Amino acid sequence: MGFKVAIAGATGNVGREMLDILAERGFPADVVVPLASRRSQGKDVSYGDKTLKVQALENYDFSDTDICLMSAGGTIAKEWAPKIGAAGCVVIDNSSAWRYDADVPLIVPEVNADDVADFTKKNIIANPNCSTAQLVVALKPIHEKAGIKRVVVSTYQSVSGGGKEAMEELFDQTRAVFVNDPIEPAKFTKRIAFNVIPHIDVFMEDGYTKEEWKVLAETKKMLDPTIKVTCTAVRVPVFVGHAESVNLELESPLSAEEAQDLLREAPGCLVVDKREDGGYVTPYECAGEDATYISRIREDATVENGLNMWVVSDNLRKGAALNTVQIAELLVNGKYIQPKSGA
Repeated sequence: MGFKVAIAGATGNVGREMLDILAERGFPADVVVPLASRRSQGKDVSYGDKTLKVQALENYDFSDTDICLMSAGGTIAKEWAPKIGAAGCVVIDNSSAWRYDADVPLIVPEVNADDVADFTKKNIIANPNCSTAQLVVALKPIHEKAGIKRVVVSTYQSVSGGGKEAMEELFDQTRAVFVNDPIEPAKFTKRIAFNVIPHIDVFMEDGYTKEEWKVLAETKKMLDPTIKVTCTAVRVPVFVGHAESVNLELESPLSAEEAQDLLREAPGCLVVDKREDGGYVTPYECAGEDATYISRIREDATVENGLNMWVVSDNLRKGAALNTVQIAELLVNGKYIQPKSGA
């Protein structure tokens, strides 16, 4: 007997990826129900070789549904996740709404899979920020081996992290440059075409942005609260794929070669580091892929036990939809839940 799975936010970028990945990975779902706002009711979405009709979230009864994969934004998640959880359906939420709640596990399966057992407190599990997810996949094996004291990360984040409107803005502005049309930023604070913007999410009192704070808080929650983390988050004119320049200060020595060997064996990691022209991975090449790619691994002689690396991943997959489905697989494979329809 298979599970009944709902996708809240099924018409968005991440929601559609969730549907694709559920089908690709053969998730044991007998019924998949796409949900969105009332204005999207009746729209068609693809699930494998099937076409499904979108239903309205506000009218849906979750009492016979086992898992809800949610990518509908923080406001909706704050309102609906507790209601859905109270109906006996486990919510795996992709927004930031529940990540910092002490009673909600924040999960990257390659990093802290055992923490998923705590979902019963609220029937909610949080998916981390897209840039944090790929970062901690790369940090976990190094931290276990050599202990990480400090992380300095600069992100190069694609516009798809801002949703469909952000992708459309990059496309429209790029076209406008070539035909000499005027450019008026809307989704972004400045022009994004042929530019980079050191500003993602709102500014906080200390001068950091909320996006930068998320990387700090989530790394500590999932990996180790004693690690010092600082971040500069930058939006770049790339459609899909986040990249990160990562500098580490370790507790004990770890050579570049040892780090390469560790990461080659680590789950979710793929090392491409040939130290020659093209011997590294870029966001364009990781689009549509599941792995977290790691290149440019080298020692940093300016600090004791220092290490540098370049980390790239598809933000719509590992940074969002794939990680969410992997969490659902943890629940099923670990027998944390049983199909209600089989009760």
